[in-house]
Amino acid sequence: MKHLMLTLGIVNTYDKIKVLDAHYRAIARAAPICHAFGFHLALYDFPFKMTAEELVAFVMEKTTIGESGSYLKTLYEKNHLSVSDLPKKGFPSQFGEIVITTSKPDPKRHVMPVKIAEEALRNRSFLFLVGLGHKGLPKELFERGKYHLDITCKGLSLETCTAIGAIPANLSGLMTNLEGKN
Repeated sequence: MKHLMLTLGIVNTYDKIKVLDAHYRAIARAAPICHAFGFHLALYDFPFKMTAEELVAFVMEKTTIGESGSYLKTLYEKNHLSVSDLPKKGFPSQFGEIVITTSKPDPKRHVMPVKIAEEALRNRSFLFLVGLGHKGLPKELFERGKYHLDITCKGLSLETCTAIGAIPANLSGLMTNLEGKN
């Protein structure tokens, strides 16, 4: 597969002050998925007041998930890990087009997974935003995304960690299939 800039962006909608198990467990679950399917991992609005390097050590100490956080360390060492506050205006341009992941896409912004896969194979970069928490992504982000993606194509709402696995796996499979046809 070509070297692509596909990024899974997890937006914390849980507590923004107190560190919860859900925070570091979601990170530990996302890291091996990102590593396996060639995605970068971007974390937004997490309550960690530490550098990315310190966060890796913290997660490695706190969990056995993802080979005790070793996949997160791999992402960090490959410069495939970003930790920041949610940007007030635009996301960094290197992440490419913003894709809002939702079971209820705006019909005007709705995009099929195969269209994203085709565009990624043309070296377009994408940032897939997933909400961590029962509220999902903040509604104000929906206007910032050029595309809205329902990875199930059926309007089914997925639990965060299920979506974290489904999005990269589905897109990677589509891209592999499309490359095989060319």
